[in-house]
Amino acid sequence: MTQSFGFDVAHLLAGSMLVLSFVLLYQDRITAVLNVFALQAIALSLSVAWQALIQDSPHLLVTAGIALVVKGIVIPTALHRIVRRLGIHREIEDVISAGPTMLTGLGLVALSILLVMPVGETVSVLVREDLAFALAVILLGLLMMITRRNAVTQIVGFMSLENGLVLAATGAKGMPLVVEFSVAFSILIAFIVFGVFVFRIRERFDTVDVSALDQFRGERGERG
Repeated sequence: MTQSFGFDVAHLLAGSMLVLSFVLLYQDRITAVLNVFALQAIALSLSVAWQALIQDSPHLLVTAGIALVVKGIVIPTALHRIVRRLGIHREIEDVISAGPTMLTGLGLVALSILLVMPVGETVSVLVREDLAFALAVILLGLLMMITRRNAVTQIVGFMSLENGLVLAATGAKGMPLVVEFSVAFSILIAFIVFGVFVFRIRERFDTVDVSALDQFRGERGERG
């Protein structure tokens, strides 16, 4: 296997994660968002597995397995069940419309390239470009959290952001196995907390639109 072929495949897989981040931003139904997130997790697992091969780092295969099982299967399946239980098969309410959101996303990708390319001149091309992809995925995950009112889609945005962090860590010659397990554990804990949070919102306000929290806070202020 030539070095250029290894670079091309690594860039293809990292680029597919970036494309799927844009698809996440474009989706307007919760079930579609969950399905796209599962695809992004699968792309992450393939990317990490490929990095394990070209870096000769077998421990990264553990990270790939965690991403595939936990993020590609377990979490999307659990969120689908939450969505069915809450009965929220509907369109997602955005803070801003899809057009400005996509344009903002393109601007964030350009910003990622401008930030990473000059700083990474002393490292290899593969690492520098993968870091640019990873930073773009992180920023798009943050954008999704900001532009969506629905708590479930904000959870997906948070986990998509974390996918970018894992991509950055593995692209930069991997990370210690203990860190990989701690990241996976923290994501599981965050998922449990977010799940409880969603159910509490639904129970109290009969909706998972987080703007209801602001309305309730305003009502409390008026009564005070």
